[in-house]
Amino acid sequence: MAKLYFRYGVMGSSKTANALMVHYNYAERGQRALLAKPSVDRRDGGHVIRSRMGLEHPCVYFHEIDDAMVKEYDCVIVDEAQFLTKAEVQYLAHVVDDLGIPVICYGLRADFRGDLFPGSQELLAISDIIEEVKTICWCGKKATYNARFDENGVVLKEGEQVVLGAGEKYVGLCRKHWAEGNMGNKPK
Repeated sequence: MAKLYFRYGVMGSSKTANALMVHYNYAERGQRALLAKPSVDRRDGGHVIRSRMGLEHPCVYFHEIDDAMVKEYDCVIVDEAQFLTKAEVQYLAHVVDDLGIPVICYGLRADFRGDLFPGSQELLAISDIIEEVKTICWCGKKATYNARFDENGVVLKEGEQVVLGAGEKYVGLCRKHWAEGNMGNKPK
């Protein structure tokens, strides 16, 4: 039975590497997995999903997907799912429920202010399986917040929700250190 999965984590928790590994696992078993991402994410030069570790694979933009394309695959994998709209997440539910194809979404749960992204909010509401991709804060506790910091290493709590291509300006922190704005031994 097909299911809708949402695998979320903070920046640097290897969500994209995880997505690419799942894609590889499908291929290794002779099955086809469709890799997709929202078109707002053009950091890696377009139709490619690339992890910080250097793993990469071609993909399609989410808006290019339709039922005819999806039916050619055994699974759909969506990276940066936090950027999906509510309607796009509802389409993924259709892929699962009506077409019988599993969908695995990877993304951030919340932004640097602690607010849910629209796509993540809908995925949290309707996904069959919700799993956390974990990483740790500098103190060793589980990192649950995305901290954005400026050039002086000051943790920011205001600003635009989406700033693409600034991955070096984010770090995962535990709730306590995010609230305190404490980046610990993070180089400034």
